[in-house]
Amino acid sequence: MIGISIAGFDPSGGAGILADIKTFTSLGIHGTSVITALTAQNPRKFFSNYPIAIEFIEKQFDSIIDEYNINYGKTGMLYSDEAIKLTHRKLKSNDIKYVVDPVMISSSNGSLSKNNISKTLKNSLIKDSILITPNVSEAETLSEIAIKNLDDGIEASHILSKYSNVLITGGHLNGNSILNIDGKITIFKEDLIKTNNVHGSGCTLSAAITSYLIKGEELHIAINKANKFVRIAIKNGHYGTLRFLTNFK
Repeated sequence: MIGISIAGFDPSGGAGILADIKTFTSLGIHGTSVITALTAQNPRKFFSNYPIAIEFIEKQFDSIIDEYNINYGKTGMLYSDEAIKLTHRKLKSNDIKYVVDPVMISSSNGSLSKNNISKTLKNSLIKDSILITPNVSEAETLSEIAIKNLDDGIEASHILSKYSNVLITGGHLNGNSILNIDGKITIFKEDLIKTNNVHGSGCTLSAAITSYLIKGEELHIAINKANKFVRIAIKNGHYGTLRFLTNFK
């Protein structure tokens, strides 16, 4: 079983490509990757980013597709409109179903995108995705409404459901995650864990959902299992990164 992540590189290992590959591996998936940008960051501070040339992003795609038959993947930090459009074209032309983690800002408040990429995300990549997994800040940017409470989050999910199924993660909604599949709302209520070990949790969640889809789970079940995986990963975090459990089922 093989998956692909198209995302940025975090040298601290807590987020981005490294977090995705760790998650894939923990869930029995062989992870491949396309790196869209390099970052200099750690769990507490963002220093800089360095986007990869579009031509080289495409070469990474081509080298992987040349060797592997991939049915599912996920996206993370794409940085620019050009990278978003290329990623959309490559995934669609190779019939790869995918989850979008619409990464724009790091957990340490560093910008992970060139200007406002939300319009391009919605009009290309997101509209053909299985699911998008924005946090509250990303959902606000994509829906263009302020999310102050659960009702606001539900309204934002209905706006975004015009493009794709959506899971608004609940770290900033008192632990209430909002799932909107085909217009049907499900609220996942979890007690918040008192910890600083949340760097890369969004990357881990989307990679875990993708892993369970690769394993043949229906979307709702994949999300449920991925939520459990992330909670255990956060509880076992170390120095702000996520330590993953091997042989997690």
